[in-house]
Amino acid sequence: MSTATMDPIPYPASWTRRHLLELESLSVEELTTLLDTAAAFKKATNGCRDKLTVLRGKTTSNLFFENSTRTRTSFGLAAKRLGADVVEFTASSSSLSKGETFIDTAKNLEAMNIDVMVMRHRTPGAPHLLSHHVDCAIVNAGDGTHEHPTQGLLDIMTIRERYADLKGLTVALVGDIAHSRTARSNIWGLLKLGAHVIVCGPATLVSRKWEEFGVEVEYSLDRILPRCDVLNLLRIQFERQYTRPFPSVREYALLYAMNRDRMQQAKDSILIMAPGPINRGVEITPDVADGPHSVILNQVTNGLAVRMAALWLVAGAPRCEH
Repeated sequence: MSTATMDPIPYPASWTRRHLLELESLSVEELTTLLDTAAAFKKATNGCRDKLTVLRGKTTSNLFFENSTRTRTSFGLAAKRLGADVVEFTASSSSLSKGETFIDTAKNLEAMNIDVMVMRHRTPGAPHLLSHHVDCAIVNAGDGTHEHPTQGLLDIMTIRERYADLKGLTVALVGDIAHSRTARSNIWGLLKLGAHVIVCGPATLVSRKWEEFGVEVEYSLDRILPRCDVLNLLRIQFERQYTRPFPSVREYALLYAMNRDRMQQAKDSILIMAPGPINRGVEITPDVADGPHSVILNQVTNGLAVRMAALWLVAGAPRCEH
């Protein structure tokens, strides 16, 4: 690994937000700024391999109150690729077990001169609440079933690398829509950028209410498959469910898993995506996950680029902006 040299990326006038909390409230211009900045960082770092120094002197903190491996690692690497120092926080070994609130914890960390806090929490809205109690920038790394903005952005970035313009594309999100923060971030971002979005899965996990936002709702994967340009296969969120939404995993796989036979119904150009970790044999079979249409590992690499962009943008945003 080397330290790359690059022409300075001019800070975009279109970005004035102090925090990245969700995609729902972002404008098309702000979404495009994030995506274009991520593409620029990916190029400048030789595919996210090399280091830059644009955040030298800045410190980020991964404030995770919910278990994570991939997202925490991705944010940590993204910060280090830009030259920032990284402070890791683990809720299980903190004073939270002694009664301290997460806001108190965050304020104590901020007093150590933290510039950006990356927060994951099981409660929807927790990062929004924290943003009103600290002066440093907040990046939402997933809040309950609400949103996971950088996951939505990395998915969209992966699609944009194949299709420069999302207008007119048909993108299907298949699986556990009810409990997926990734689905929500994808929906808001894709709709704003002009894609036609289909949500598909068992009726217990896919609400007709999404039709009110301009999303097509379907319960049969086989019916929609021939017209899809992109298929994003969402993991079944068993850990967030209180009742089993379908009789068995085997039945779910029979109706919704992307396998060799279903690939025969799909377009030759279809993109197969899945936010990790994937459940092989449940949402997707190994031959499809590892096949030529799969861009799952591209998504992981693009996660680094998107998180570099997010950290750099919020670190340089005006402190008065919430």
